[in-house]
Amino acid sequence: MKQRHLLGCRGAGGRRRFTTSVLAAAFAVAAAAPALATGAAGAAPRVHKGLKGTVLIGASVSLSGDFSATGTTTKEGYQVFQQWINTHGGMDGKKVVFKFLSDGSSPTQVTTNYQKLITVTHVNFVVGPYSTLLTKPASVVANRYGQALVEGIGGGPSVFAAGLHNVFDVSASAAYQGITYAKWIAKTYKPQPVAFAAITTPFSEPIVTGIRKYLLARHFTAPVFKVYPLETSDWTPIASAIEATHAKIVALATQPPDGNAFIQDFASAGYNPTTLFEVSGPDQGQGFVKAVGKQNTTGVMWPNTWYPGAAEGPVNKQMETIAEHMLHVKLSGLSANIAEAFSAAQVLAEAVNHVKSLTNAKVMSYLRKGHFTSVQGAVCFLPTGQNKCAQPFVFQWQHGNQVAVLPPTKPGVTKIMNPKPHWGQSKY
Repeated sequence: MKQRHLLGCRGAGGRRRFTTSVLAAAFAVAAAAPALATGAAGAAPRVHKGLKGTVLIGASVSLSGDFSATGTTTKEGYQVFQQWINTHGGMDGKKVVFKFLSDGSSPTQVTTNYQKLITVTHVNFVVGPYSTLLTKPASVVANRYGQALVEGIGGGPSVFAAGLHNVFDVSASAAYQGITYAKWIAKTYKPQPVAFAAITTPFSEPIVTGIRKYLLARHFTAPVFKVYPLETSDWTPIASAIEATHAKIVALATQPPDGNAFIQDFASAGYNPTTLFEVSGPDQGQGFVKAVGKQNTTGVMWPNTWYPGAAEGPVNKQMETIAEHMLHVKLSGLSANIAEAFSAAQVLAEAVNHVKSLTNAKVMSYLRKGHFTSVQGAVCFLPTGQNKCAQPFVFQWQHGNQVAVLPPTKPGVTKIMNPKPHWGQSKY
């Protein structure tokens, strides 16, 4: 969230057909991927024979701390892109190599990392870390040195409020990600109590705050709105307060640890809302299934930019194939963070290849006026750096699959499951 988060003018229709040669090339690239993903010795990844020179791209990633799970999948998204781009002509005809520095989920370390990447490692470009909290300091450093920061997982309002003109968020910003769900609630349910809770991160909280504002204006009520700090480790009191409302509608601004914990607590208490929306947690694919149990997944909803099997052109399928083999997971287990990170690098590459230059000023000029295609959908930017071509989607777990369910008018969208089944009654 996604944060996460859910964008792209996504026509989730039937998959396009792919030639055998394209799939064979993707499988060949994936075969060498485990060495890159783990850092172990092994055969070098196969690259396009015509590539001359190297483009260095730097990123700070959270391999420990509060964002360690999602930081890891963000790194994996960039690694998958590296594998893909180097078999598809590279950037400006050059081989792409990512340089990663671990930040421990610390904004202070993010500042240090991007300074080092730009002034010591001398990367050509930088791309974003995970979360709004870390994207803010990253954007400031990049701006200081005249570098673009293309990112896909830092869309909180505070990133754009800074007024910098070097930030380009390829995903949907936080202010819009929950509106599709709120409109569906208002259309489907009569005004009634809705339980809210929100972790105080710059991306997650605004999503649920927006849902709450929309529903309160339509005569719904909010008997509880629990806001808690990122450092919270015991979520039971918050879960108990939500359970005490007996609300049928629950909307939570979560990260994976607290989102998973709430579901576990609700299931233990026998509290079964008819609809449950979480900002992040359900979007983590197999990680979510392992955390809450497959019997508790069906019906849970979340906003996001992508889902496994999304039909956003041939590159999406190629990305999925490489990721499945690199990470040794099934398609349904892929995290949306992979697509979000991949999209950021993909749009950067489109801009570089269009201007045929590694000069950041030229690349930023084109990013501001161009139209791009990512594995998440269409991308074009407002002056603030938000993706004005993005369109919020809502996803739902249904019998072991992640499917798009909102907006209902989009091609290929699956009928929403409402009410969700009781905990423990998911059918596979």
